[in-house]
This record gives sequence, structure tokens and C-alpha cells, in this order.
Amino acid sequence: MKMNNKLVRNQLQVTLAKFQPLLSISIPPRGWIRAVRNALGMSGRQLAERMGVTKQRTSFIEKQEIDGSVTLKTLRRTAEALDCVFVYALVPRTSLEEIIRSRARRVMAKRLARASHTMKLENQALGKAENREILSNMIEEIIDELPSNLWDE
Repeated sequence: MKMNNKLVRNQLQVTLAKFQPLLSISIPPRGWIRAVRNALGMSGRQLAERMGVTKQRTSFIEKQEIDGSVTLKTLRRTAEALDCVFVYALVPRTSLEEIIRSRARRVMAKRLARASHTMKLENQALGKAENREILSNMIEEIIDELPSNLWDE
């Protein structure tokens, strides 16, 4: 199961990496729907006719896009009326692997700090190098196992 998780994560990362260049693209001030519609020379009324809705509905959809309340279903339908393909993705700011590694590092650092405090009270404290090595091993173990409680804390 461990290898399967990592393989699936790596395959997904390859796919998501293709979207990475899109992170630098700004959303047009009046939204993608209006930008594409205007670029095509299509009026709101014409888009409405192609969608089988009223002109007021297309204006409302354009406003919903800007305020973030438009549904995926509506975006897909509008894209089709504009002879476009609607693309939807969640694009990680870094990589899936780095997100997991960062989370594992935070969780394990807290756990190690608690254990180190207890060991110090019992006069069994480890040195900095030992703590770094233990932390590194704990992080790798967490990454390999991906426990269900990784995101609980």
C-alpha cells in the first residue's frame, strides 16, 4: 500500500505540474467568461441564446464568476456555449511531496520536542545531532506510512 500511495502521488504530481505555469496568469478583472465572450465579439444576448437562458441570467453568471459563487456545472455549460473547454484543477503551490514532507516535519518536530522535554527532565537528553537524525528518520517514516491522523493536529 505504501508504494502504491507514493506511485499515485508521483503520477498525480506529473499531471499537476503541467498546470504550474497557470499560477502566474491573472484572472481578467471582469472574469474569464466576459473576456472570452468579448474576444469572440459575442454579446451577452448572443451567449444567452446559445445557452438557452435569458440575457439577465448570463449577466448574473458573469457576476457570480467574479464573486466566486458560480458553480462548476454553470462554468462548464458556459464554456461549451463559448466553444471552449472548461478546465478545473487544484494546483499545489509546491509539490505534493513537499506539502507532505513539510507537514510531517511540523508534526514530528512537536512530538520530538515533547519527548525531548520528558527525557531532559529524566536527565536522558539527546544531543542536537542525535535529535536531527531522529527527526529525519521520523519524517521519512511518516512520509512512507501516511498515517490517517497526519492532518489532525
